[in-house]
Amino acid sequence: MTRERLAGAVRAALGGGRRLEAMERVAGGSRKGVYRLVMDDATTAIAYVWDDTENYWPAAEGDDDLTDPFSPGLGLDLFEAAHARLDALGVRVPAIRLVDREGAHCPAGLAIVEDVPGENLEELLARDPRAAAPVMARLREALEAMRRHRAPAYGKVAVVDGGGTSRGTSCEGVVLDRAQRDLAEAAARDVRIAGARDRLEERLLSLAAAVRPRAEFAVVHGELGPDHVRVDAGGNPVMIDVEGLMYFDVEWEHVFLRIRLHDAYRPLEADGLDRDRLALYMLAQRLSLTAGPLRLLDGDFPHRAVMAGIAEYNLKQALDPG
Repeated sequence: MTRERLAGAVRAALGGGRRLEAMERVAGGSRKGVYRLVMDDATTAIAYVWDDTENYWPAAEGDDDLTDPFSPGLGLDLFEAAHARLDALGVRVPAIRLVDREGAHCPAGLAIVEDVPGENLEELLARDPRAAAPVMARLREALEAMRRHRAPAYGKVAVVDGGGTSRGTSCEGVVLDRAQRDLAEAAARDVRIAGARDRLEERLLSLAAAVRPRAEFAVVHGELGPDHVRVDAGGNPVMIDVEGLMYFDVEWEHVFLRIRLHDAYRPLEADGLDRDRLALYMLAQRLSLTAGPLRLLDGDFPHRAVMAGIAEYNLKQALDPG
């Protein structure tokens, strides 16, 4: 994405005769381009660009199947639906300054949103856990607001709110199918997983068989790691990378939070979570966090050591959860 293409968009978004002075790609985005835009008066904004040239992931069958809750959260429509749902629930998300779906400023889907400068939650927890405590308390409140909002169907928010139907018959069934695919992919890329494939398959089937049916679903971010939570000047958590927002089992969110936060997860613990779902989803996410990074390394993703480390850690946890 070039500075010239974004200059008109950010001028329209921020107004006031401002001129784009500088832009830089923000680290971390793997499926869309994320750029910090700096105007000549030091005003800043963030540009999201959804385009194939900004996506580091190798293309896979089913990527564009929105009825699959776990298909990639790509595109402006998913972003707008997710943003609207979270905003309606009182969950802080970056304010939208401009949306361009007609190609007026950019041939790809484009959104200009509020920049939330400063630290993300991951950085704050590492620097000063005591200062992070009120942010974690507010994040817990946001998660409770998401949990209280129930839907009678599971799937991407854009699909369900639009009256659509997702594939499969249950959250646990969708998770099992995905985990079996991730297991096959990981086994094809690592001999240790290949050697334990039958044992892991049996564990998945056994854990899935213990899960009881459920008829209502909560709002979950889907990948709510501390790097997806910015901290604004008032100490409020701000959720970003929200395109994957879905109605699903709340246990899916809490397993991901446990994996990413380790001991720092404790302030976010929720009552009444289903132990059987937690067990199934923990193994499924370990396999996903093995297969996904290994798949990403097939392409030209630049931060290779980080992804290799994620895959190795979760591979060992899947084989020997301890």
